[in-house]
Amino acid sequence: MAKNRRGRVVNGILVLHKPAGQSSNRSLQIAKRLYNAQKAGHTGSLDPLATGVLPLCFGEATKFSGFLLDADKAYRSTFQFGVITASGDADGEVLERRDAAGIDEASVVAGLRAFSGEIEQVPSMFSALKHQGQPLYKLARQGIEVERKVRRVTVFEIYLEAFRPAGVSGECPEADVYIRCSKGTYVRSIAEDLGLALGCGGHVKALHRVQAGPFDESQAVTLQQLETLRAAEDFDAVDALLQPADVALQDFSAVVLEPESVFYMLRGNPVQAAGLPLDGVVRLYTQEQEFIGIGEVLDDGRVGPKRLIATN
Repeated sequence: MAKNRRGRVVNGILVLHKPAGQSSNRSLQIAKRLYNAQKAGHTGSLDPLATGVLPLCFGEATKFSGFLLDADKAYRSTFQFGVITASGDADGEVLERRDAAGIDEASVVAGLRAFSGEIEQVPSMFSALKHQGQPLYKLARQGIEVERKVRRVTVFEIYLEAFRPAGVSGECPEADVYIRCSKGTYVRSIAEDLGLALGCGGHVKALHRVQAGPFDESQAVTLQQLETLRAAEDFDAVDALLQPADVALQDFSAVVLEPESVFYMLRGNPVQAAGLPLDGVVRLYTQEQEFIGIGEVLDDGRVGPKRLIATN
């Protein structure tokens, strides 16, 4: 017997503005409760310290969350120099303080050039990557450190937006940095490595995600906005904040299927279709422009189902 799910059937993507001091999963659970949704998932964690764009997938949109997880991201971050922390960010225990009074804007600008393009990073022990089923950050909190493989990532754009030199009252120098990068890039590792290159150490003092895939902060909704609409029991307004699932898939070509092809596709069969690319993944639509999922172009020139939307 099928399990009865509690809550409403809600489908779509919410671009949430995650607040500081809260885990991504906690933000997800609050949003899920406010929507009274049966099913929801996030598209990759932001650290509790971080704020900004966190796409949440509801219902059938969860089938495509992996594409957002793999998408490029953009951040604005404040690096603080002269302080080394265990986690590489301001939430971690301070391990060492060094003199950073000689750090100036020119040295930071020059140092950032080394992080442009394809670079290698060793994931932080405080990342969400898993080792034998355990997130690294949980092991780190137990004082356990394990070997991590070097990962190659791409920084498409990185530049200094503002610099504040060391103050007469002992304040550490800080740099506001913009970074647009591929999936799996650790901003805290850039802050740490830049600090080491400058000879004084450094960490992430603040981190704000401004973009994740096709979604940017101009579309982001706060939990407070959701709370206000939910208190008024205005589910229409709450649901209107959701983006269609196919918005996350705009990098793939769109293919319109004939009615007969839709019938067979929804039953798991490959079909012929006009306008197919030579290979790869495509978005599938009915002639009424209803999104039914994604397919994959086969060697024989047909398109087969890859991930389909459940229909009534």
